[in-house]
Amino acid sequence: MWNATSLSAWRLYVIVDKAASQGRDLAWITEQAIRGGADVIQLRDKHAPNRMVVEEAQRVLDVTKAARIPLLINDRADVALAVGADGVHVGQEDLPVSVVRQIVGPERIVGKSTHSLEHALAAEQEGADYLAVGPIYPTPTKPEYPSVGLKVIGQVKACVSIPIVTIGGIDHKTLPQVLAAGAECVAVVRAVCGAADVEHAARKLKQAIINFASQNLLTGGKT
Repeated sequence: MWNATSLSAWRLYVIVDKAASQGRDLAWITEQAIRGGADVIQLRDKHAPNRMVVEEAQRVLDVTKAARIPLLINDRADVALAVGADGVHVGQEDLPVSVVRQIVGPERIVGKSTHSLEHALAAEQEGADYLAVGPIYPTPTKPEYPSVGLKVIGQVKACVSIPIVTIGGIDHKTLPQVLAAGAECVAVVRAVCGAADVEHAARKLKQAIINFASQNLLTGGKT
């Protein structure tokens, strides 16, 4: 169901994070984000035991399946396989892409976080289906990683052939600069998952991305 073409069509990637949810139901947040225009959902719960994450993932998967939106599980390939999620996303310190692929099989999506051009090239070589590039700006979600800045977006785009998701400190205020630097798909956590009105926040971001792309097409990139 998912291939390079469908991944390339992603524009708004929403990470539904337990820590950023303000105690709200993750399946409800997922539903609201999708209604607002999310193209893909990643479920992230860094601290819960596997059994709880499986239960959360199953409930969120019921929502994403109904909407025909892919669900990726952060880090835990075993959970992704157990619930039948569409894929898994791993970081630099997690299992290698090749090992994750052995666990989840060739048909599921495997994405990887990268923090430099060297990381991006290595992840593509490993066989990742897409890359998350960042953090573009400082973010409390990833305090252990310094921001990499806007220039890396263009650098990675020029050197890899798989889809790129730009991440890190992106919200309504920083989005225009990120798009101007070449981002086509952005991933957000707090900007949607932590918003008072989840659906509205997602819709506002998605519409801004679409509007920028339309204007860029009309002006031939001279926005």
